[in-house]
Amino acid sequence: MTRDYEPIRGSDTPSPNRARTLAIIIAIALICGIVAGGWLVTRFTRGEADGAKITAQSGAASEQAAAALGQRIGPDGKVAAQTPPSGDQPAAMASAPLTPEANRALATRVADLEDRLSRINVAAQAASGNAARAEGLLVAFAARRIIDKGVPLGYIEGQLRLRFGDQQPRAVDTIIETGNKPVTLEDLRTGLADISGELVSGSDVGGLWSNFRRELGELFVVRKEGTPSPVPTQRLERAKRSLDAGNVDAAITEVEAMPGHGAADEWLVEARRYARVREALDLIETAAILEPLRSGDTSPGAVAPVTPSTTR
Repeated sequence: MTRDYEPIRGSDTPSPNRARTLAIIIAIALICGIVAGGWLVTRFTRGEADGAKITAQSGAASEQAAAALGQRIGPDGKVAAQTPPSGDQPAAMASAPLTPEANRALATRVADLEDRLSRINVAAQAASGNAARAEGLLVAFAARRIIDKGVPLGYIEGQLRLRFGDQQPRAVDTIIETGNKPVTLEDLRTGLADISGELVSGSDVGGLWSNFRRELGELFVVRKEGTPSPVPTQRLERAKRSLDAGNVDAAITEVEAMPGHGAADEWLVEARRYARVREALDLIETAAILEPLRSGDTSPGAVAPVTPSTTR
């Protein structure tokens, strides 16, 4: 006998409907994951491209601003005012219009910066001039010290020509000539002592009658009160005191007025050379104080050369 019956499924056997639903859910989740991954990749790539573009634009803008500022700085260190954009430039390059208050503040700021730059330039030029002046004085003092010692100038000769050759050429030549053939104050003292007897007696000038008349005239001397005595011995003492004080011109005057001045020809030549080199040293020291060496716009001929006085 045949009987219809339905098979009994166990609880562990999945139904077809549940399996189908689970497959659909997994497929949907997979699709969503793929879409989300693609979106994230696209977003990250676009962000990197935008960042690189912004960085490149910022660098280009900085370089353009630095180049524009460099063109506005002149050779003297002043910053020129920014010129407005020309009509053929794009409107985007033109800056936005400023309010009157902002314009005044900007003008004040620019004027303050220009004033500071001007003060810095003046200070720099003054420092350069003072340095050149100090160097010139050092060279002049070194030359004077070497002349006093009576030794050759050496390297100072080149420095004298470099720093004072254009301003005081005659003074430089005199110093160099004396340096090649030195004469010192001690040499003049020694030379005067060697010829003092002939200067006082005057035995080499004139004959016996001339010497007798001169000695007779010196017995009675009429002079104004307070004037130096013309007696040869007194003149010799005054000449020695003048040499001790460094006043060679006064010593020359006294020796020339003495009876035996003919015996002092060589001494007078050396004494005049000594006096001339002193005047030359004074001239280059004055030039070093008044005008630095070729600093900035200073020209070597700005100070007129001083003509040395003629030594007898």
